[in-house]
Amino acid sequence: MSSVSISKVAPLAGYVLVEPAEAQAKTASGIYVATENQEKPQYGKVVAVGADALIDGAKVIAPVSKGDTVVFKKWGGTEFKVGETEYQFLKFEDLLAVVK
Repeated sequence: MSSVSISKVAPLAGYVLVEPAEAQAKTASGIYVATENQEKPQYGKVVAVGADALIDGAKVIAPVSKGDTVVFKKWGGTEFKVGETEYQFLKFEDLLAVVK
């Protein structure tokens, strides 16, 4: 898989692919945080959306579309790295909100 391009990745039904926002190197009060102590953001931009899913016998329509900024569960998803960028595969139910 040496030539994987993020534009060629298509999530399966019930999943979205999100590019998390960059971790903040500076706190609101102006203190710089070491890279290894930075907390990963719980929001990011939707890069790709899988098809609608059947969950417990009910059709679940994709709650977001490509380009939306979403907030997701802290411990949800699976990391996927392409080059230097880390992405998250998230189930529809791991999404908490759409940022307007």
